[in-house]
Amino acid sequence: MNAPVSLPKALWRGFTMKCPNCGQGHLFDRFLKVVGSCEVCGEDYTPQRADDLPAYLVIAVVGHLVVPALLAVEMAYSPPVWLQLLIWIPVTGFAAFFLLQPVKGTIVGLQWQTGMHGFEAAKRRRDRETRDGVAPLPNLVSKELVS
Repeated sequence: MNAPVSLPKALWRGFTMKCPNCGQGHLFDRFLKVVGSCEVCGEDYTPQRADDLPAYLVIAVVGHLVVPALLAVEMAYSPPVWLQLLIWIPVTGFAAFFLLQPVKGTIVGLQWQTGMHGFEAAKRRRDRETRDGVAPLPNLVSKELVS
């Protein structure tokens, strides 16, 4: 039987862009396109609804890092505006670009582990399997039976 996945573990697996359930399969098909299901364990990710939350979180985090750094450089060195723009526009863009996918993975991991949106059935199934001590069945089997 698989041990239940804790919230921190599900968040970390999402942040590392791996399946929150097994930690092995890839969570993304393309840059921000979440896979339909895990290629290793078959967990279904079609219910995920990360929507705009990852972008809002990235904007908040990057803004709270870049603005104080920009102000510190301005106060200490007073560089010309063109130099500030040359430095901080790429820093902001790259930071946002490289954080967006891990943050979206974290949100998907949060939704999956807590049973948000369409993940309620999967959460109930995992809870029942943990409570009853039954080894979880891969989702691929149930999908094949439905098809």
